Amino acid sequence: MLRAGSIKQPDPSARSRPVHFDIQAFRNWQHRSVTLLGMSGVGKTYLSALLRRSDWFHYSGDYRIGTRYLDEPILDLIKSKAMEVPFLRDLLRRDWIAIQNKIAVDNLGPVLSFVGQLGDPDKNGLSLQEFNRRQAMYREAEIQAMRDVPAFIDKARRIYGYSHFVNDVGGSLCELEAPEVIDLLARHTLILYIRVPQQDEIKLIRRAQADPKPLYFRPAFLKSAVKDYLAERGLTYVADIDPDDFTRWVFPRLFHSRVPRYEAIARPHGYVVESTEVAAVRDEQDFLALIETAIARKAAGGDTAGYPASTGATPPPAEPDATA
Repeated sequence: MLRAGSIKQPDPSARSRPVHFDIQAFRNWQHRSVTLLGMSGVGKTYLSALLRRSDWFHYSGDYRIGTRYLDEPILDLIKSKAMEVPFLRDLLRRDWIAIQNKIAVDNLGPVLSFVGQLGDPDKNGLSLQEFNRRQAMYREAEIQAMRDVPAFIDKARRIYGYSHFVNDVGGSLCELEAPEVIDLLARHTLILYIRVPQQDEIKLIRRAQADPKPLYFRPAFLKSAVKDYLAERGLTYVADIDPDDFTRWVFPRLFHSRVPRYEAIARPHGYVVESTEVAAVRDEQDFLALIETAIARKAAGGDTAGYPASTGATPPPAEPDATA
């Protein structure tokens, strides 16, 4: 078992194994680094915002994606739309106006707009070819943003003076099929999987369906989902798809396909808490106490990987092709 004290050293050999703890080792960890894993809506950003008030550096994966790896493509998209308006086209060509990508940790609209939705162009939908192109760009950007985590852990303390680091990752981390990224996060951070208890799954799904947002899909998943949606709706072409309707229809399927992938990460690398437990966290001390509870559960749980006993839950088997 790797003791927290060992990962304080800059020696690269200290990063050769995943970060695992007993409770005392976690308490002794001087500069904590935590990755929050789970679906959108489970409380990752809530916890990150709360911890920002207590000397934690909030690293938002989507913010990094939007400001570093997709900044230029996002601006190019906005400019291409502006060029369709004669008045703006003339101003842009004369370099009389400038367009800026305004993105914030709590306002990731430009990233969502770039990813877009599949379907009818008259309803702001994208063709399958263009949608796949942007999906691939987002995937690569997310991988690069996660590869930046070790450097930002160092920057957070050395440049900005933060004692601790929280990595607020997108819900699609489990979809990247990039096991080296998971290994990297496991070596440099404690991975905390926020699980949705079965009785609350429908609430999260309905909340997502009420306000459909662009999503990332694994290519094989998307191909299968589009085929099934077209058949179920009696449609022939992707251009006939209502973008919001497809997003609402596909979300439950996406949610249930991601669960075993999260489990496959949490089982060897992480610790598990429930979204209901996260909702009860009010400050840093509550958060640290919750992690200690998760550590104790895993130590006592064996094959259950530390699942909260209150629900009697055990992790479902991983998908046969799951790599992350």
